[in-house]
Amino acid sequence: MALTPSTMLELGIQAPDFQLPDVVSGQTVTLATFAGKKALLVMFICRHCPFVKHVQAELARMGADFASQDIGIVAISASDAAAYPDDAPDKLKEMAQELGFTFPFCYDESQETAKAYTAACTPDLFLFDANRHLVYRGQLDDSRPSNNQPVTGIDLRSAIDAVLADRPVSPDQKPSIGCNIKWKPGNEPSYYGAA
Repeated sequence: MALTPSTMLELGIQAPDFQLPDVVSGQTVTLATFAGKKALLVMFICRHCPFVKHVQAELARMGADFASQDIGIVAISASDAAAYPDDAPDKLKEMAQELGFTFPFCYDESQETAKAYTAACTPDLFLFDANRHLVYRGQLDDSRPSNNQPVTGIDLRSAIDAVLADRPVSPDQKPSIGCNIKWKPGNEPSYYGAA
């Protein structure tokens, strides 16, 4: 299990656009899908990763908790499904349905969206404000599969609450840690370190 930290993209960066299929509905999801929302959460996750499995129930809970709030949420999996069949679209659809995701779960087959966001690990979390400027990137909370800390989502929840309440998000942000995104052979981005 490779421990890979998130790249901690510079705050204030504009959210890159994307055009990806939702594995559940088959509909195309883009930034415009969330037009008018005060906040947008983009989560890079996958099915096979033990770090995602550790927090996936909380991610589903957050989706339900914020479903009536002024925030758009999208999950994206960019892992190489040829090498990791559990991350193929049909398996991602099963995951979304089993967990009751209330948000789209997209498959980034080309891995170009992951690169545009400098996603490095799963989970890798990016929160944008109403103008789609990056205000938070990093960990869900301090919990990891082996440290016996409770999964609360406190870091990300606090950032979301701040955006929705028109308060500044604390710049004291810790990197997410997880499995490296499973890049296709020869497709590793320049920012990506060795697994």
